[in-house]
Amino acid sequence: MIKKIYFQLIFLSFLLLKEAFAAENSGMPQLNPEFWISQIFWLILTFGILYVLLSKLILPKISVNLEIRKSQILENVEAAEKQREESEQKIKNYEKIIQDSKVEAKNYFNQTREKILKNINQKKNNLENELNEEIKKAENEIKELKNKSPEKINKIAIETSSDLIKQLMGIQVNNSSISTIVNSLSKENKDKYYDH
Repeated sequence: MIKKIYFQLIFLSFLLLKEAFAAENSGMPQLNPEFWISQIFWLILTFGILYVLLSKLILPKISVNLEIRKSQILENVEAAEKQREESEQKIKNYEKIIQDSKVEAKNYFNQTREKILKNINQKKNNLENELNEEIKKAENEIKELKNKSPEKINKIAIETSSDLIKQLMGIQVNNSSISTIVNSLSKENKDKYYDH
């Protein structure tokens, strides 16, 4: 880059010389050939100093700044890449936690459902057993009533008949004769009452 600038300065100086020859005819004193050597000397000295200043002081500082900026940019890119990888890892961990939570919730739901169904079935079985026991008790009581009812009915019939005869006829009838009649009637009609 510095060499390019140097060649451009030389090219400019040649252009100036060309214009100087053209200007000499028009009467410009600074382009008088008598002063060309001193002007070339000062031109070379000025551009030489500028070249040294640029190449030794200014351009190295610019280069250093560019290197610092480049390294800083690279550090920022590396830091951003690292943060991106960390973010991706955190997202993966978050998704894994969500997936595990879903599976755990599903398992917990299934376990609770099974437990509730088991509890319901157990209560249903207990209720059925209790109902069966109650039905058996009721059947036994009904059988007992069936078995005892003819005796009670006969007893009530005997007492009622005795009271009716006493009230209607005013005669006291022996209970044994009434019980014989009631028993014979109940035996005849027993099949009629207990077939159903």
